[in-house]
Amino acid sequence: MHTHGESNAHAGRGASVLLDIGGEVGAAVVAVPAALLGAEVEARPVGAGHPPVHAGVVARPLPGGGRMPSVVLGELRAGTYELYVRPDGPVRLRLTVAGGAVAEAAWPAA
Repeated sequence: MHTHGESNAHAGRGASVLLDIGGEVGAAVVAVPAALLGAEVEARPVGAGHPPVHAGVVARPLPGGGRMPSVVLGELRAGTYELYVRPDGPVRLRLTVAGGAVAEAAWPAA
């Protein structure tokens, strides 16, 4: 399993991300504050034996113009995850991902 949510050479610049989801695999898209641009966010599974997944925060284009800082975490097995800024937290968000679906969330204010 690839552990980076953003796997192509252009993803780090806010390009589109192709998500391979289905069956027991889903993804998450999290809107974050601009202060986190360039940070790495990690999603650690709660009570599961599979490894954490991490990806960088980038400003992604919005329909109709503008950009939104966000992190896209792909290839997440269905379950609950704790999200934090790498390397070691603190945990800032907990979300549940369903297989074959994309969970959406907003990073909580400081």
